[in-house]
Amino acid sequence: MFARSAFRAAAPLGQSFRQYSSNTVPKASTATPWIVAGAALATGTFGYTYLGNQRDVHAEAYNPGTKAFTGGDQGFISLKLIDVEEYNHNTKKFKFALPDEDMTSGLPVTSAVITKYKGPEDEKPTIRPYTPVSDESDKGHMDLLIKVYPNGPMSTHMHNMSVGQTLDIKGPIPKYPWSENKHDHVALIAGGTGVTPMYQLTRAIFNNPNDKTKVSLVFGNVGENDILLKEEFEKLEKDYPERFRVFYTLDTPPKDWQYGKGFITKQVLKEVLPDPSQENIKVFICGPPPLYKAISGAKKSPQDQGELDGILKELGYTKEQVYKF
Repeated sequence: MFARSAFRAAAPLGQSFRQYSSNTVPKASTATPWIVAGAALATGTFGYTYLGNQRDVHAEAYNPGTKAFTGGDQGFISLKLIDVEEYNHNTKKFKFALPDEDMTSGLPVTSAVITKYKGPEDEKPTIRPYTPVSDESDKGHMDLLIKVYPNGPMSTHMHNMSVGQTLDIKGPIPKYPWSENKHDHVALIAGGTGVTPMYQLTRAIFNNPNDKTKVSLVFGNVGENDILLKEEFEKLEKDYPERFRVFYTLDTPPKDWQYGKGFITKQVLKEVLPDPSQENIKVFICGPPPLYKAISGAKKSPQDQGELDGILKELGYTKEQVYKF
């Protein structure tokens, strides 16, 4: 049995995880174990087959407006890389300039962009989806946090990019339609870089003073230095201790690690997630293919969620309560 004391949040609330996951927050008045390993993200190991209109729009010829990405038949926009930050041993943060300094990305919450690159000897372009880590209200730039994968053509290309080079990007790619207070409690299960859409949603919830949604995040990684956005999550946890909790677990933790160790198991999720009998909850999941297989069952395609399977089904959640990024 996975002891409750093995999971400790950065800012303990002095209550059990089951109590936390079961307690509700009043709405606003206006409204089979899986080892968290370094496998490639499901969304990073295969491309989207539907790309819409294939025409490209270069930033230099783009008509300024309020939103850089408008979807539809807009096509790809060629954005210039203006800064690269070494984030950790295998991840970099890329800042791309939007076509106009007064523009925002135009991405709604829980949406992504797709990137395109065709090497000089490639027969077909490589297409990969990513969720930006910059705020949707940021003007003039959009940031992507990219982990490099062995033999990953897009991540390798991006890690080899230099400031001043451009990358073709298209969006938004809508995912789960979100609105404030849509659910009383959302539970997020993430592995590795699958945390970026979870961060996008969490950030949007707590940036909105009218949104009183409660959030729990279970975040698995290989080692401590693989944890992405930890500082950002810790700040949110400190600022909203009654509404936000993060539960970390590592496959290979250091000796002094104070959080979860080893697997994300059925017992762990039973302790952390809100009970499936609660009304108006939602469980989101994103990560490598083994995570989906063990915890929720795989998606059939980007447009088809597939049937619910795995641990979440065993715990009594319904297909309608779960969303697979």
